[in-house]
Amino acid sequence: MQIPDKIKKYLSKRSLSTWKLEWNDKFRIENVVVVPAIAEYENIKRLLFLISKNDSKYLKKTLVIFVVNNLPSSTDDVKNDNKKSIDFLCSLLKSAPLELENNLPLQKAVQIGLVDASSEGKELNEKTGGVGLARKIGMDLGLTAFDYNSHKKKIITSLDADCEVEKNYLSVINNSFNELNLNVATIEFSHRADSHSELETISKYEIFLRHYVIGLFLAQSHFTYHTIGSAFVCDIDAYIKAGGMNTRRAAEDFYFLQKLAKVYSIFKINSTVVRPSARQSWRVPFGTGKSVTQLQNGERQFLLYDPQVFLVLKKWNELFYSNDSLNTELLLNKAKSIHTELYNFLIQKDFLTQWEKILGGSNSERQLGYQRKNYFDAFTTLKLVHHLRDYAFPMKRIEPALNELFKLLNYDFSGDEGFQTAENKLQNYLNALIQIENSFSNSHKERSRLVQTK
Repeated sequence: MQIPDKIKKYLSKRSLSTWKLEWNDKFRIENVVVVPAIAEYENIKRLLFLISKNDSKYLKKTLVIFVVNNLPSSTDDVKNDNKKSIDFLCSLLKSAPLELENNLPLQKAVQIGLVDASSEGKELNEKTGGVGLARKIGMDLGLTAFDYNSHKKKIITSLDADCEVEKNYLSVINNSFNELNLNVATIEFSHRADSHSELETISKYEIFLRHYVIGLFLAQSHFTYHTIGSAFVCDIDAYIKAGGMNTRRAAEDFYFLQKLAKVYSIFKINSTVVRPSARQSWRVPFGTGKSVTQLQNGERQFLLYDPQVFLVLKKWNELFYSNDSLNTELLLNKAKSIHTELYNFLIQKDFLTQWEKILGGSNSERQLGYQRKNYFDAFTTLKLVHHLRDYAFPMKRIEPALNELFKLLNYDFSGDEGFQTAENKLQNYLNALIQIENSFSNSHKERSRLVQTK
């Protein structure tokens, strides 16, 4: 199979040669699903069982790549679990049995790829090893497996081993990208809970996530999307444009999607749901697992951003994307009239010097539009939110924060009556936020409909 020159160029400059992809190279692959896995033997079996429920039409064109990984310093328990995973996946590659262990039969054949980043001499580097590197290895190697003779989109899907997926998972992703000509998308998610205490904790965490994204929508931010590592998708053009996945040990999804959002609109796929585990986890230094641990142990108080933060951000975005941004001193003066702490934040960032330099180097409105998103990106937006939180608008308890947000959005929330338990109350708030989020996602006229199962 002939690999296009742009893919060869990327691989020669950006990819790593230490690891190899093992797979039965005889299929016409149009979609790769990359799954980093460290000590996930039982979850790998469960995930394969669920993926196998998808339509054969899409299964036969999908390669599920497991990147089984650890560091040289990982514990013996981790290495032994990874050894079981590698042996198990190798057995599937060799004999392609239609039955997993523990009476979990594969419903249909699944095309499996294996990257051994665990065995001695193949481990991830102690300094850079982590989920970002594992995703990058799988995604880069996935580029070598596509059928480039096919006219269909070549899709890279990010997933985690502890997730559950629905039987329309592959069909919705493929149909969405091909029929709507998408470049980047996130997928609806809903964390699973295995106990009442876990349900309360993860409901709080999801309320926090969705409250923030809805706040960004209210603020008319270009970075209004969730960054869940197990629930994003891009095509190969977007992947190459972004320079491939980064190698961060955590927040790799945040920085990757930030790069993509500077160039592409990020679509929201709502017609299938990924269900990550709400488990406490040692696998990354922060993120869902760390947040769940902190909330359950009482190390983190459950508070939400004051919606006034997003109103300041909204006024700033309107100003920054107006013609007033062509005059830096005027821009700063108007920023000060919005809020003193917005002005202070810009001064701390040496905005005057940096923006003057950007204006001087921008030769077109299109280039300046990109520079606006590049300069005031998702990370800078978050830093401004935190600055306003620390110096002007302290975090608020759930009820006043959400009631104010609902009022700003003209959303009629009448869920305060008839609550029986704290869990029901949280779930009603969460359901309301999901409804609001779905009402504004994908509002672009040319992409106004979601692709349903076919």
